[in-house]
Amino acid sequence: MKLATLRDGTRDGRLLVVRADGAVGAPAPAPWTSMQRALDDWDAAAPALRAVAAELAAGTLDGLPIDPARLAAPLPRAYEWVDGSAYLNHVILVRKARKAEPPATLTTDPLVYQGGSGDLLGPRDPIELPDPAWGLDYESEVVVILGDTPRGVAAADAAPYVRLVMLANDVTLRNLIPDELAKGFGFFQSKPATAFSPFAVTPDELGPAWADGRLQARVRSTYNGQVIGDCDSGPEMHFSFHDLIAHLTKTRRYTAGTILGSGTVSNADRARGISCLAEIRMIETIDTGAPKTPFMKVGDRIAIEAVLADGTSPFGTIEQVVVAPERAS
Repeated sequence: MKLATLRDGTRDGRLLVVRADGAVGAPAPAPWTSMQRALDDWDAAAPALRAVAAELAAGTLDGLPIDPARLAAPLPRAYEWVDGSAYLNHVILVRKARKAEPPATLTTDPLVYQGGSGDLLGPRDPIELPDPAWGLDYESEVVVILGDTPRGVAAADAAPYVRLVMLANDVTLRNLIPDELAKGFGFFQSKPATAFSPFAVTPDELGPAWADGRLQARVRSTYNGQVIGDCDSGPEMHFSFHDLIAHLTKTRRYTAGTILGSGTVSNADRARGISCLAEIRMIETIDTGAPKTPFMKVGDRIAIEAVLADGTSPFGTIEQVVVAPERAS
């Protein structure tokens, strides 16, 4: 099942059930008129939403054409947005570029941070850049939306708590990070609003591409018209989403509508390319002593999608352009 949120002038938008090809959709039946309402009542909502999906697939319900420019994030605001760093190659590159050893717990203890969840961007929303000196970067990620998740979930028991899977552009202001981390209190200003793919899909919709809490796909990053990343999202995800859920729930529970991210998709094979500009800058620093690739500037464009083995793109494409913020009147 594939879902999206249409902007309709309300804060949470209108939940749509979308045909598998992403071309048309139909409003979800009441009372599940928003994604959060459906997540809060998933056991009752899911069968009703699947019934609409079946009608769309059979052609007995025409539906309305989908325009990604009119879509919000599938979940326009979330109770929590927790991002991990499950791809160890990314962590290793970061540390090596600044001549630091990886943490001793690299392979046993996931890195996570909590981002802003009240303002989430849709798949065609621009990225505002107030100051180029802040070092704007994109990050191509896989993310899941959780249902109500209790404390103390073991990784082996975590699968039922994953309701939906989608993609994210975890926008980062790289040059603001060092001063923030130096305070010893984590990211904040360096993490502006995150953008999400047009569609969120249930794990069963992905078939064999969803296995053991990992998405088996090529996450493709196209920067200013050039494919610069075509990374495998499955094999090198050291900590699966099930592992991340176990880590998160060690001390507390999570409510339906929590978003959990994989961190930047990263492969050791350089031929697979990159899922953020920081990685190519790291590689340049390691190889030549200094980075050459600049961070993003006004007018730059980034597109992110995930392509399965059968050639389908179940989440649609995030397509964003960098803009200067409008001045307040």
